[in-house]
Amino acid sequence: MSTEQEPMTPQDELNQAPPPEQQEQPEVDDHAAELDELQDRWRRALADLENLRKRHAKELERLRSDERARTAAAWLPVLDNLELALEHAGSDPSAVLEGVKAVRDQAVDVLRRLGYPRYEDTGVPFGPARHEVVGVVEDPDAEPNTVTQVLRPGYGEGENQLRPAAVVVSKRQE
Repeated sequence: MSTEQEPMTPQDELNQAPPPEQQEQPEVDDHAAELDELQDRWRRALADLENLRKRHAKELERLRSDERARTAAAWLPVLDNLELALEHAGSDPSAVLEGVKAVRDQAVDVLRRLGYPRYEDTGVPFGPARHEVVGVVEDPDAEPNTVTQVLRPGYGEGENQLRPAAVVVSKRQE
């Protein structure tokens, strides 16, 4: 007997090797399982995102509603005082005038507390972000481009500006 093995021919190697379907099957199964797991995770992430979007929309609506209620509640005393002023309209006109001024001051205070302070300064340089020019005058006593008169006050500051002040500005003297 010979201890040497006969060399294998390529045909012999093919006959001994398992068919290709059997060789790749575990790898294909692994990829399919991994793909199924990734698709499941993706669907769950989409569902979580949709639930988060719905929760956020509900929370935003609740916050808006709370803010509207807080703002309306801040204005109730102003409304109450206006109604009192109307009830006393037939009495002493000077008392009604004083009452209306007090209500106006109260309304200005409400705006200030809501973050919109009133400004109506004269003698300050014109600022296009804070002022709206509605008139120009020659004023020898005022520096050029200075607010000489406020026709309508402005409310708010910077990014929180409700409206600019309507002003008359001195022009350059030539």
